[in-house]
Amino acid sequence: MASVNALVITGYGTNCHEESAYALRTAGAENADIVYFSDLAAGHVRMDDYNFLLCPGGFLDGDDLGAAQAAALRWRWSTSKDGTPVLDQLKTFFDNGGLILGICNGFQLLCKLGLLPAVGEKYFERQVSLSYNDSGRFEDRWVTLKTNPASPCVFTKDIEYMEVPIRHGEGKIIPMDDATLETIVNNNLHAVQYVDPETREPTQEYPYNPNGSPLGIAGLTDPTGRILGLMPHPEAYNHKTNHPSWTRGTNPDFPLGLAMLEAGVNHLKTQ
Repeated sequence: MASVNALVITGYGTNCHEESAYALRTAGAENADIVYFSDLAAGHVRMDDYNFLLCPGGFLDGDDLGAAQAAALRWRWSTSKDGTPVLDQLKTFFDNGGLILGICNGFQLLCKLGLLPAVGEKYFERQVSLSYNDSGRFEDRWVTLKTNPASPCVFTKDIEYMEVPIRHGEGKIIPMDDATLETIVNNNLHAVQYVDPETREPTQEYPYNPNGSPLGIAGLTDPTGRILGLMPHPEAYNHKTNHPSWTRGTNPDFPLGLAMLEAGVNHLKTQ
């Protein structure tokens, strides 16, 4: 059984790295190192020592230039002291079977790097972006999610519904064009959707869909299923007492958000 050695990237405004690393360890990862991107870029740490990459939430660079835009440029142009571009390390990491999870700001980063949705397996070519919520304000609430059973995503395996918190101001998915959205749907790359908690069907209705994302899309995967990005925070629901209704016993019998991280860890351990 393979060991899971996780890398959690922080720095430049990221603020969810501690709970992300904790959630990974709770999910069964043998190791979860919190590493500043600057140390990765300097060559003090190398990605080939890991098999699970988590890009957590936060406010990268204060969301200047647009959410995660500056960070995407940093990933594209940083080169370590030995002359190895960080992006080459990332490509090798993925080609060697590594898993990548991007949460909130991390999802925005993966989209702007072109790792998601990678329609037609065109990696590192931007096909979608994320823009301001239709409400025009920062949304901080719990949402109900439905996973797509036809999706290849390894992180959503055996999960049907979840309740998890969201906290973002730029979460609306904007495809490059209508054809891109159609291809995403036809290939089941829409891994997670916001749903009405009563009907449990994907919705555009606010506040169940907190940002107005088309088709209620809350998260995307790539054609291999080894990359997932989503706006909600599964790592923030790692114990039953995190749920606002736990003392009243009114929360649905859904799995913890931790189940997504556990699915990723179990995938690596069975390879």
